[in-house]
Amino acid sequence: MVIIIKKIVGIGACVMDMLITVPNYPEEDTKLSAVSFSPAGGGPVATGLVAAQRLGAETAFIGVLSDDSGGKFLSEDFKKYGVDISLVRVENGYRSFTSVVMLSAESKSRTCVFDKGNLPQLVLDDAQTEAVKAANLLMIDGNEMNAAAQAVKIARENGTKVLYDAGGLYEGVERLLPYTDILIPSEEFALRYTGCADAKTAAEKLYSKYRPEVVVITQGNRGGLLYNGRQTMYYPIYPARVVDSNGAGDVFHGAFAAAVIKGYDYMKCCHFSSAVSAIKCTGIGARESVPDFKTVEKYLKEYGYEL
Repeated sequence: MVIIIKKIVGIGACVMDMLITVPNYPEEDTKLSAVSFSPAGGGPVATGLVAAQRLGAETAFIGVLSDDSGGKFLSEDFKKYGVDISLVRVENGYRSFTSVVMLSAESKSRTCVFDKGNLPQLVLDDAQTEAVKAANLLMIDGNEMNAAAQAVKIARENGTKVLYDAGGLYEGVERLLPYTDILIPSEEFALRYTGCADAKTAAEKLYSKYRPEVVVITQGNRGGLLYNGRQTMYYPIYPARVVDSNGAGDVFHGAFAAAVIKGYDYMKCCHFSSAVSAIKCTGIGARESVPDFKTVEKYLKEYGYEL
């Protein structure tokens, strides 16, 4: 058995997106000419790994893909960005996880319709287990729940930090939360899961119950907040001419993982990730619009923040 050693490994959703840019959202039962139409790789952890790789981290995806057109596209897309897929199992005759994402030029928002496909669940083999043990950081997003629940325990036992991109209230998330070191929920997740009325209180409650190293709540175009058990700190959203916001949260999490590997403190990770996410939104596609490290460093300096 060959042991794959990458600083960041990820288990979660990997999605074949079809991006359709439209001048505005169409009314029901009408026709509308698209501005553009293009395929792209998606999924929280999968896109996060691409972002981390583009920012200089060594990454690998652990998962199951199909041999259909969607799966082949996703495999090639990972290869294009340098994400290691030697830990991916390819299954024949299954339907890939796919989605259609409509991007409105008028509102700068996105609407997504998805089909999860019918791929079998990931079951960790020896090589995948060893990769989790050898990594510095494991990224999860609540998909592939059984494998993720197994992997976070392996990570805890072997000193691998766990970063949880908590964007969706999937069944069984309580299996992941006690093993999470870096908990980054969306504000929607945090409020709904805790029942709190505001993000600050939700962060405190999540920290008190699960004791991660840090809770970072993302608040969209309002930036977000960090709670470390002692104090609450806020980070800004950085300015950008938004063209495509799809995948901005996925990119934020991947950038955060890359920043952790670089040794930044968690507040610096927040600023770095916010800047990466902002720059990504200036181009079409969640992955191809992720900047390199030097671009982010220069951008932050322009807005008065030194890494």
